[in-house]
Amino acid sequence: IGNCKVIDNTLNPDFVRKFVLDYFFEEKQNLRFDNCDLPSLFCLPQSFLGQTFCTLGEIIGSSGSRLERVLSGIPGKKCGSIIFTAEELSNCRDIATMQLCANKLDKKDFFGKSDPFLVFYRSNEDGTFTICHKTEVIKNTLNPVWQPFTIPVRALCNGDYDRTVKVDVYDWDRDGRYAVLNPKKKGRKKKYVNSGTVTLLSFKVESEYTFVDFIRGGTQLNFTVAIDFTASNGNPSQPTSLHYMNPYQLNAYAMALKAVGEIVQDYDSDKLFPAYGFGAKLPPDGKISHAFPLNSDCENANCVGIEGVLEAYYDCLRKVQLYGPTNFAPVINQVAQCASEVTDGSQYFVLLIITDGVISDMVQTREAVVTAASLPMSVIIVGVGPAEFDAMEELDGDEVRVSSRGRAAERDIVQFVPFRDYIDRSGNQVLSMARLAKDVLAEIPDQLLSFMKSRGIEPRPALSPSPTPQINVHL
Repeated sequence: IGNCKVIDNTLNPDFVRKFVLDYFFEEKQNLRFDNCDLPSLFCLPQSFLGQTFCTLGEIIGSSGSRLERVLSGIPGKKCGSIIFTAEELSNCRDIATMQLCANKLDKKDFFGKSDPFLVFYRSNEDGTFTICHKTEVIKNTLNPVWQPFTIPVRALCNGDYDRTVKVDVYDWDRDGRYAVLNPKKKGRKKKYVNSGTVTLLSFKVESEYTFVDFIRGGTQLNFTVAIDFTASNGNPSQPTSLHYMNPYQLNAYAMALKAVGEIVQDYDSDKLFPAYGFGAKLPPDGKISHAFPLNSDCENANCVGIEGVLEAYYDCLRKVQLYGPTNFAPVINQVAQCASEVTDGSQYFVLLIITDGVISDMVQTREAVVTAASLPMSVIIVGVGPAEFDAMEELDGDEVRVSSRGRAAERDIVQFVPFRDYIDRSGNQVLSMARLAKDVLAEIPDQLLSFMKSRGIEPRPALSPSPTPQINVHL
């Protein structure tokens, strides 16, 4: 990325140079920092003072976006520590909400009045105009009132409030063509005054908050895992099983868990993750459960870190009997219950479901998703194995919002992907996991923001970093 400017003769440098990085929530962005001494600028062994590693997500997810790390790399020697801080570059994040109406527009249709709509253009530095918004068409009226709409100020005027905005009024035709109201009419009529008036009924500018604003203000992501233990996965002791514990590489379930979990964990301060299984017979009586803790602790399903979740998963495979059916609703409702208790914006819940087959309780699952959509919660579903997952697509509300008993989901909170679409052909598991995480996590920031905006929740002030403790040394 680059080098900081050398600071002479000090053991406590305060580097001035800032590094600008593109930040992607859905990617694990690994960073390495080397501390060097003159005379070499190329980190030759004699000038090496230590190094440390972290991810960009760890810095942003730390309290106050301030992270302290110990330098290492020289055996038997203390190398000191380094402190990182991060902040989002300022830009125009205002959004404008406005409503307009018109009166006494020209009549353009032969058998009716007009079907008017507005087109907004922003001016460019070279004097040209670029279209940036169209309103809806109001049919058969000369006095339309358009619905309020919201547009980023960047799109409307590139953040320059003194820049000209042009508005044209058009008449819509059934064949898709449209004509500007008042074309050359002024030249044909001596008593012409105008072709109607357009009135701005309301206008409001608000700041548009970002995902980072909420994270810096202390919002925590609570990550929960639910793993499919149905018999269709195959006997875990057989290499053909999706749950096969290969001593040399991760199975598909472990890869999906690790890929998503290692990114989300940077935004959870306590690193405690509830982990559940569903569709198995549990010892000692063989009772079927659809939301059992992987660590066998019914009072506390938390596992310490992603590695703790993986250990609990492997241990659980040795104890339970894979059975069925594939029911999602119980575990979605369980996480939704937790989310319903914290709706002030301080926490947001992310549920990862990893499964190999078609949902058996689709009606109940749709109902659970519709309920969860009004809570601070998102659901990620990763399909593993060769099964057809067509029925799963209806839960991913990108095209049609999920509904149940006549009630539509308030937000789109489900992201479904089949893992096979991301597997690297050369067998590189690290690349496969990175591709999966990038795609399934890309919607989380917008889903979090949609909940906060729907509830009128603003980010809290950025947390102050924990003060560095004073160490008194007596000689």
